[in-house]
Amino acid sequence: MTIAGSDSSGGAGIQADLKVIALLGGHGTSVITALTAQNTLGIQAIFPIPVAFIDKQLQSILSDIEVDAVKTGMLVRADVVSLVARTLKRFNVPKLVLDPVMISESGHPLLEEKAVQTLKDKLFPIAGLITPNLSEASVLTGIPVRTRTDMKKAARVIKERTRGNVLIKGGHLSGAAVDLFFDGETFHEFSSPHIRNRNTHGTGCTLSAAIATFWGQGLSLIEALGKAKEFITKAIAGAQPIGHGRGPTDPYAWIQK
Repeated sequence: MTIAGSDSSGGAGIQADLKVIALLGGHGTSVITALTAQNTLGIQAIFPIPVAFIDKQLQSILSDIEVDAVKTGMLVRADVVSLVARTLKRFNVPKLVLDPVMISESGHPLLEEKAVQTLKDKLFPIAGLITPNLSEASVLTGIPVRTRTDMKKAARVIKERTRGNVLIKGGHLSGAAVDLFFDGETFHEFSSPHIRNRNTHGTGCTLSAAIATFWGQGLSLIEALGKAKEFITKAIAGAQPIGHGRGPTDPYAWIQK
């Protein structure tokens, strides 16, 4: 199940998540937290879904369909974060991948500032994996995260708030694209060559959806991370220019020659 916002351009959010889940052989269910009017140039408007209706979506799915894994993306507000945390805990969802979406690539805020603390207080403790990028890790920890050493410091700080694991995404590092995994004891690096392609819209959504799907299918978390890293690398390499701005990654590259 993906709990996220709708991207009208089809490159990120619910639309990207469901593509990924289907491509990898899963059945995707969705809880939409917000509607966005957006394209490859940026986000023009956001319409938050009333929290009572988000609750209805959650109850409808979880009371009927067995969910093997959940990923969260754009949650918008503190009351939505609290609702999601409370509901997932009550239904004892086994595997939660938390993508702490805070700001769009075009600079549009996707999570209220006051909701950041709620995210740390309510969702971090029940997450199996938290996947911030460098800028998100900086906000969550107060540490400017620019190097691999910074990534290790941030991972330790985030790990203090969760019984789960941490993956700091280093796609914006100079050199190789290195994602750093930390389980509280050891670090593990997932590395791929840096791909020069400006069409990277939806990268975080695509990666977290792939991790949740592989993990939900029974792979170990480390195995799921390795396959998801391969998946997103192919998706970035295969991305084509769509629209007049920053186009989306291409998850279909996974199955194309």
